[in-house]
Amino acid sequence: MDIQEYISSGILELYVYGALTEAESREVSKALKEHPEIRKEVEEIEIALQKLSSAVAPTYNAEALLSSIKQKLGNKSDGAVINIERKKETDWVSYAGWAATIVLLIGLFFVFEDKNNLREQLNSEKAKTAKMEQQIADAREDADKTEELLAVLRDKDVSRIPLQGQTVDPGAFAAVYWNKKENKAYIDAAELPEPPRGKVYQVWSLKLDPLTPTSIGLLDEYEVDDNKIFLLENANESEAFGITLEPEGGSESPTMDQLYVLGAVAAP
Repeated sequence: MDIQEYISSGILELYVYGALTEAESREVSKALKEHPEIRKEVEEIEIALQKLSSAVAPTYNAEALLSSIKQKLGNKSDGAVINIERKKETDWVSYAGWAATIVLLIGLFFVFEDKNNLREQLNSEKAKTAKMEQQIADAREDADKTEELLAVLRDKDVSRIPLQGQTVDPGAFAAVYWNKKENKAYIDAAELPEPPRGKVYQVWSLKLDPLTPTSIGLLDEYEVDDNKIFLLENANESEAFGITLEPEGGSESPTMDQLYVLGAVAAP
């Protein structure tokens, strides 16, 4: 700690008047125990304020003013207690002391306000920085996803299977990009209607003769996925793919009257 810089910062005056937060007051109290120079400075501040306040005119209640100032400053800590004795003097020295005390109190008030404003600005800048860092991270993640998807689309081992709309919604459409070697199926569901609350899309791998459906997964993050492309594992010998709308959590077998899209795998 740079003790001289700490003393000249004005925090000790705020401590004497009880104008610091509880956490700040504890930090100053700790510094008082560890550094005799700081403790001596606080004692000198108290003595100086006692002398100034002692010179106040007899009609002025110094203790009441201090109490009022502390309330306005939002005093939340014990601070330091200043014992102020009232003296009955009416000469010009009394009024000079009164004026000096007021000037000091006003100065402390503005120091406290500036400190609060600076703290608010700092917190605001930290929030802006955190938001910007998150936006950069999101942009990088989106770029990585886009690059990965482009690589999938251009991979010669990937087959594209278009899934056409069925009776429940003839305008619906989806596509499956199936990498049979890696057992991966990318489901492009951007042209499916958003599922209602409590419902989820379920993707089925189909064997056609006899018709045997096998679930390969749910599109259970449809609402929050911006590009609506989902990666599912598919190790089946698929001859077709279909997507149905099922109750949340999925079903053991497809609900055929809720079959939204269907498409056959092209013969090799």
